[in-house]
Amino acid sequence: MPHQDWPQPHPSPTMDSRLFCCVIFGLLGVGHMETGISQTPSHYIREMGQNISLRCEPISSHFYFYWYRQTLEKGVEFLISVYNKVPSEKADFLKDRFSAEMPDGSRFTLKIQPVQLGDSAVYLCASSLATALQR
Repeated sequence: MPHQDWPQPHPSPTMDSRLFCCVIFGLLGVGHMETGISQTPSHYIREMGQNISLRCEPISSHFYFYWYRQTLEKGVEFLISVYNKVPSEKADFLKDRFSAEMPDGSRFTLKIQPVQLGDSAVYLCASSLATALQR
């Protein structure tokens, strides 16, 4: 129950222009104990409407690469996978705003164009030698 003396937030006419999307990176090493996945920087803050490219340098000997995101509302969600440097699967709920690529074969990039408030999440990059899918 809120304290009665605390001021309640009131919407301001400039509120929409000040909304930001926060993206925090996480790392997942799937099925392999070798360390080597890196994501930098550890977070991004972007205004809504801007584009963002999240970069991950996965373990070079792996063939399967994944992006997930974690939100308070939905937990961890699969986004996109790449097999042998070619996009292979994408979550049905994603729109054309999300894409993944491995342009130089060593960096795994997730692009969100343009960022929306609902994109605020922890984004997780993962890689593995093999995969087992359950439907």
